[in-house]
Amino acid sequence: MFRKNRNQFASYGRTRKRSRAGTIGKVLLVILIVLVIAAGAAAWYVFTPYTPSSQAQQALVSGTDKISVQDTEDWIAFSNAKPKGNSVIFYPGARVKPEAYSLLAHDLAKNGHTVYIMKLPFNFAFFKTDAAQAVIDRHPDEKFVIGGHSLGGVFAARYAASHLDHIAGVFFLASYPEQKGSLQQTDIPVLSITASNDGLLKKDTYEVARAFLPKQTVYYSIEGGNHGQFGSYGEQKNDLPAQIDADEQRKQTVNTILGWMKEIPATKASTKK
Repeated sequence: MFRKNRNQFASYGRTRKRSRAGTIGKVLLVILIVLVIAAGAAAWYVFTPYTPSSQAQQALVSGTDKISVQDTEDWIAFSNAKPKGNSVIFYPGARVKPEAYSLLAHDLAKNGHTVYIMKLPFNFAFFKTDAAQAVIDRHPDEKFVIGGHSLGGVFAARYAASHLDHIAGVFFLASYPEQKGSLQQTDIPVLSITASNDGLLKKDTYEVARAFLPKQTVYYSIEGGNHGQFGSYGEQKNDLPAQIDADEQRKQTVNTILGWMKEIPATKASTKK
């Protein structure tokens, strides 16, 4: 009887161990499946950027409107045969190909400003915050303003905040600085352009972030514009429909930037902070 009970207990123990091992195995399998799905979703998000419209692609053809376009490993440069004023370094928005801002760059170049649209790893500015340095090192005789769209503006501000001796002004398109890119105690010229139908810019966060902008900041809102039309890459998920067309929004954006830059001497900014 004792041996029989002992065998029963041993069999019961083995059954419990197998059951526990099976449960752990199922849990690990579920975790693995979740991780694979998450990794797949992340990969899809990173490797499916917003691409330039056909109109933006046409603006990449060198010689159009006598604008020279140079496509390098690190940036796309738009230049006028008769350059004037400060050059522009531009950080694209997250997941947006740099070519999608070619129309904006082309229009600024038509007015004499050389524009460098930065190429960023995986189309995210946070992977290369100091991308602007390569342009500045390569063109030591040029003076620069820096700006960006959406997430690009956040990291353009970070670069500017720590390189005030290289930057003459900062502009934001549907964007704002955070604490690491605070410009609040500087005397550098700053421009903030937003759009009334922007479905992606978090208005409450934007209002809080104004604390990191200096008192001389110029604000401009495009009535009827939206987030995606600061570039040229089609509709963006979660954005609101625009009530003006892309050409009108770009015209207002370009004219506002040009008017702001006219007030900035083609010299390096003050380092006051």
